[in-house]
Amino acid sequence: MKRVLPTGLTGQLILLLTVALLLANAVALVLLASERDRLGRAAREEGAVARILALAPLLDGIDREERVRRISAADQRGTRIEVASDPIVPPNAAGSRAQALAALFAPSLGGRELRLADGADRNTLAISVALNTPDDWLNAVLRLGSPPRRTNSIEALALVLGLSLAAVLGGALIFLRRLTKPLAELAQAARAAGRGDRSARVAEDGAREFQEAAHAFNDMQARIARFDAERTRTLAAVGHDLRTPITSLRIRAEMLSDQDAEPMIATLEEMRVMADSLVAFARGGENTEEPQPVDLAKLVQRLAAERGAELAVVMPTEIIGQPVALSRAIGNLIDNAMRYAGAARVTLDRTGKDAVVTIEDDGPGIPAEQLDEVQEPFVRGEGSRSLDTGGAGLGLSIARAVAQGHGGNLELSIRESGGLRAKLRLPIVEG
Repeated sequence: MKRVLPTGLTGQLILLLTVALLLANAVALVLLASERDRLGRAAREEGAVARILALAPLLDGIDREERVRRISAADQRGTRIEVASDPIVPPNAAGSRAQALAALFAPSLGGRELRLADGADRNTLAISVALNTPDDWLNAVLRLGSPPRRTNSIEALALVLGLSLAAVLGGALIFLRRLTKPLAELAQAARAAGRGDRSARVAEDGAREFQEAAHAFNDMQARIARFDAERTRTLAAVGHDLRTPITSLRIRAEMLSDQDAEPMIATLEEMRVMADSLVAFARGGENTEEPQPVDLAKLVQRLAAERGAELAVVMPTEIIGQPVALSRAIGNLIDNAMRYAGAARVTLDRTGKDAVVTIEDDGPGIPAEQLDEVQEPFVRGEGSRSLDTGGAGLGLSIARAVAQGHGGNLELSIRESGGLRAKLRLPIVEG
């Protein structure tokens, strides 16, 4: 059932409006048909009574044979008319409808007595009219019959209702699309923000609730952008400012004896690598590089060759991106594989509208519960604190930030045969 029902807001509102209109039209048709039947029955009853009343003066003062002839001429199918000495309708036998009919014809009776009563079933009417001759009554039992089926009128009514339904739904569709357009734009901007695009904004127009939501989203984006900028400046400043004292301390350490200097120089080298990593991470978040056409196949081939990685499949692919940032991201992924497994396999493929750079290794891998955690800054995939084995913990976070900055993402998974698989997914924007 869920597969049949529309999932979008516009579709659900149109479905609700359609059902409501169909139900309203169905009720209107039932009421209209009922009223038509009532009016039709009333017209047939009035016509039948008027015909009998018109016959009564024609039977006054004539012999029996002439009466029989005139009654036969007036008799119709479904009608039984006769002259008798007693009325077939007793006094006070009229129901509410019969009383209303009698009151309707009372001014035209000319002193005659008229008695009406419903017949044995709903479709018959009994009439007794007094003639001018003593003890003579004109009695008639009229079968009213069912109203004729008016196919043309029903079809015309259905056509009018169908056209009105189409007009209402067409107008509603245009209105609902305009109403839900800001919501679609908000969803699109939210997806862009989730990929790290801090420039995504939503026009603050439409209904008041949409304007408030758009304003809240834009304000949130502005605050996050300010926070990112402050964090980037802080990290860059710390990393840059640490370089000078580290360099000074290393120069002094090199003046000491080899035995005393070696551990100090090793520690200072680790500090220098961490400071450089801070600067690199900060620069990776700045996104100041201008997007341009990038031959991703050549870029992947060059990075793999420089690091001695194996190239499996490389499809010609060109995207619009930042070549330096992409080099840093792909290079970090290859470096991680080489560091932990000693080898890496690089593949460039196209999946739908995405270019996918896949780096696989046969190393120890990462526990499944840590696949998301290791993409955060300064989180290492191995437990040691050594830069020689664990790095600074920024390679994957930089790769993810670059991918998100291009509208893509970084996906980590465990290979069936062991090792890690990293997929850098980048949208192909035709330029």
